[in-house]
Amino acid sequence: MLWNAKNGTIALGSTSMSYVSFGHGERVFVLLPGLSDGLMTVKGKALLLAKPYQMFFEKYTVYMFSRKDDMPDGYSIKDMADDQAEALRLLDIRKASVMGVSQGGMIAQYLAVGYPDLVEKLVIAVSAPYANELIHENVDRWMAYAEQGEHKELMIDTAEKSYSEAYLKKFRKSYPVIGLVGKPKDYKRFMINSKAILNFDVRNRLNEIHCPTLIIGGSEDRTVGIQASYEMHELIPDSELYVYPGLGHAAYEEAEDFNMRVFRFLEAE
Repeated sequence: MLWNAKNGTIALGSTSMSYVSFGHGERVFVLLPGLSDGLMTVKGKALLLAKPYQMFFEKYTVYMFSRKDDMPDGYSIKDMADDQAEALRLLDIRKASVMGVSQGGMIAQYLAVGYPDLVEKLVIAVSAPYANELIHENVDRWMAYAEQGEHKELMIDTAEKSYSEAYLKKFRKSYPVIGLVGKPKDYKRFMINSKAILNFDVRNRLNEIHCPTLIIGGSEDRTVGIQASYEMHELIPDSELYVYPGLGHAAYEEAEDFNMRVFRFLEAE
């Protein structure tokens, strides 16, 4: 299959934003990753990231974006959405379906609110409409690990809060070496992303989203909580909700039908 995988960079003011793209379809599908982007960006990883999205390639050109390289203190989720809209404009993308995962779902909500002409369809996966108590508890703890440079503890804790017990039984074998993977030079980027999450609340504007919207959650989500999915479903007019029973925050990785479910939603009339 022709992947047409590409690595790209967009100039945004005095800094830049990395992205990858793959596929050759006429329609555009934009992916916004979660807080992990604060530790490792998509830069140079087009071939590595493309494979799970092969089913989209004939009808869609898929773009996955990182946050911009240099983020100022106080950089908010709304700021991230504004910069994402500018990046799409610079790439001459005028209409796209957008999927945001976790923190990416928060950005996607603001993108749909602030730029309704840009977002054709919206998928919000394992995310939330505001920083609830569980999110605060988790992100505060992860920030503490980052401040102390305890990368192994950070990676183990995020895994424990994301994956199902069945997956963790196999994954825990890698814990002795997990601290060697993905450790950044410093945690400034991670901290700015984390603080943006803690200050996020878009509940009073979700009734402004009128594009077709699919919300996906995991019944055992220990990162944002499954109630967050129900809250978004209640606040976004005519939205659809699907909950994966027995899965948690990493449902988008563990559920074998996740991408097919998203693809069918995008293709539905």
